Amino acid sequence: MEFTAFRGRHPFFQLILSIFIILICFLVCTLAATLIAIPLFGIHSLTAIPSVRDLTNPESIRILKYFQIMQTLGMFIVPPFIIAWLLTGKISETLFLNKGISGAMVVLVVLMIFFANPAINFLGSLNAGMVFPEWLSWLEEWMRTAEDQAALLTEAFLDVDSVSALLFNLFMVAVLPAIGEELLFRGVLQKIMTRWLRSVHWGVVITAVLFSAFHLQFYGFLPRFLLGLMFGYLLVWSGSIWLPVTAHFVNNAAAVLTMWMVNKQWINPEIEEFGATSESAYMTVISVVITGMLLWLIQRQGKERSGSSISCR
Repeated sequence: MEFTAFRGRHPFFQLILSIFIILICFLVCTLAATLIAIPLFGIHSLTAIPSVRDLTNPESIRILKYFQIMQTLGMFIVPPFIIAWLLTGKISETLFLNKGISGAMVVLVVLMIFFANPAINFLGSLNAGMVFPEWLSWLEEWMRTAEDQAALLTEAFLDVDSVSALLFNLFMVAVLPAIGEELLFRGVLQKIMTRWLRSVHWGVVITAVLFSAFHLQFYGFLPRFLLGLMFGYLLVWSGSIWLPVTAHFVNNAAAVLTMWMVNKQWINPEIEEFGATSESAYMTVISVVITGMLLWLIQRQGKERSGSSISCR
């Protein structure tokens, strides 16, 4: 027997239902992760979780990585499938899993992420210089503290020596977030917003705002918003979730590999600021032009393959 009670409802109701399912899945998965962690790490390690903030302790890093993966599963990967089943009963079609992508589009997306990097770094430098008025100093202090803590945690996660640890980081930071965040934000939320606002473009923009804000790293809001826009339009033009997933994976994997090579002293750390400094500012202009051309080519490829774009219905 099919469960059809939630089908055909107003987008606002679908949004509220989606949020509810996300919260329930997150709580259930966190509880399950905690119970599973007891035999894995021992009760002593779990009762000492407040000291996990000691990022020099390898055991703390292991526990944090474990919960990071479990929470990604509970918040991003499991909920979209439940939401799609409740709202339509057609999971593959609802989440845009049923359409493949061409090799040419994959190559264009990889090039796009590569050439967009200087522009993203430039936006990041602008965002990092954000200053609040005096009466909002408390908010600025909270945001900067949160940003610094996130940066320290990311650095601790990615500071590894072995190839096996590098591959694990690629799975944790690139594979799972690329699949999960795209399923949730582009596969679920962008579709709901597009139907609610009756505009593909507003659906993409609002979802990109939610995508960037959700990470709670406000001094990286602009570059993440730009990425959200690109990921959103990749779905619109291709009709396949696999294209934004590919772009998301390439972006995150590049960050993991770059930090790996920097830590190995194989490349100059300044590469992470390429396009953000006054000496390399010219690359921002080149980056914008080439990225725009690549996006245009991707749009053309999508039209040639499907003959149309995703409708707002």
